[in-house]
Formats: sequence, C-alpha cells, structure tokens
Amino acid sequence: MLSAKKLFQEILDNDESFRLFCSIAASGEAQGGWENGRIAALVPESQRALAPKIARHGADEDKHGRIFNALLRRRGLDPVEIPRETDYTMLLEARGIGLAHDKLRRDEPLTERDIVIYLAHSRVTEQRAAGQMAQLCRYFGDDPLLGRAIGMISGDEDNHLAYCHEELLRLATAGHGRTIQRALKECALAESRVHRDVGLAVMARMGRILGWSRARAALLAAGIRALYVFERLGGWRRMVALRMPERRDALGGPATPAPEFA
Repeated sequence: MLSAKKLFQEILDNDESFRLFCSIAASGEAQGGWENGRIAALVPESQRALAPKIARHGADEDKHGRIFNALLRRRGLDPVEIPRETDYTMLLEARGIGLAHDKLRRDEPLTERDIVIYLAHSRVTEQRAAGQMAQLCRYFGDDPLLGRAIGMISGDEDNHLAYCHEELLRLATAGHGRTIQRALKECALAESRVHRDVGLAVMARMGRILGWSRARAALLAAGIRALYVFERLGGWRRMVALRMPERRDALGGPATPAPEFA
C-alpha cells in the first residue's frame, strides 16, 4: 500500500534523492532569506515598525537553508544545482506573484501596497510550508537525524504564518481590505498551479533516481493532479482566510539560532 510516509522514507533513505530533496529545500529557503532581507531594508516609512519582523523572517529562512545544507554534510553529500522546473520561488515570481526581484534590487523604498502584496504572498506560501513541515514532523519527528531539524523549522513556519495573519488583519483594518483579498486569491490560485507543476517535476526526478515503475509514477502524478483539482474547486479558500492567531507578535524577537546544524 502506497502511503505518504513510505514515499518520504524511500526518498530520504537514498543518498541521491535525499541530496535532491535537501538541495531544493535549501535553495528555496535561501531565496526567501534574500527576499525578506531586501524587503526589510526597503520598507516605507509608514510601516517601519514591520522592518525588524521582516528581517527576523529572512533570518529564519537563511537558518533553514543552513539546516538543510548541514543535513547534507552529515551524510557526506554536497548540494546539487536544482532543475529550473523545480524552483518554486522563481516560478512564482515568473507568474507575477509577490514582489519582483528587479524591484527588490533597486534602492527605492517600497509602497504600502507592496507590503500588502508581500504579506499576502507570504500568507499563502507559509500556509503550504507550515503544512508540509507539520506532515514531516508527524512522520519523522522521532528520527535521530531529522527530528530536531524539522521540528525547529516547523515551529518557525508556524510563527511566520501567525505573523502574516496578524499583520494582514492590521492592514485590513487600516483600509487595505479589498487589496488584501484580491492579492490573496490571485496568489492562492497561482501558487496551487506552481505547486502542482513543481510537484510533478520533483516526483519525475525522484522516480528516475529511485527506479519507480511507470505505473507507480503515474499513480503519484495522478495524486498531485487530484490535489490541484481539489484546490481549484474550492480548497484554495483555506489559503486566503484570515483569523487572529493565538500566537501574537510571533516575530517580535530575534531569530532562534541553530548552532548544532549551521
């Protein structure tokens, strides 16, 4: 019987598939760290109170990238260059989701609308990340190599998601409600497509590495496409709902170091 846990276990047990998995994860986290660092530096004066929280978000993402690279080193592996079709962050940017890297490379202050777009993008992508890390914690939380690493990352992702909810609700109260809802829906629908495309590309690569049969590869691809259909038919709404989190001011302090991994 094919299960998500068995699938992940197979990927983690093989050096080449583990190498690809960690390389993709580390690359995405490093991109997120750079983006948040630039946004923190360019926050408009009206939202300067957000700058330390955005910087904390970026520091967390950088830390996650170091953790994934450290997991590779513990197995004597080097990162690999990730295939373009598996680059979740860049594919989202190509669809016009979030703030363009060209804008972030300029030394020009962002606008309040830019901050709304950034937070809406983060709210959607952090929902995906928090769910994926929670799943890995359920499966491998007791693993001596992975357990502490994924637990630390999962806690950070929960904080990031809480922060996005709280700040978007604050901005909605300040008059940005319609912009927020439009941005959230646009981002959720685009993210769902990118998640499907990246999932298919990653599973195709993993299948070649692990020698999956054509039938097994087709079954996994069908599952990824079925999730996409579910999200298009209404599942996307869970990515755009806003509620005040129990964990308030989740990014109000310094980033938690991870010296045992970095």
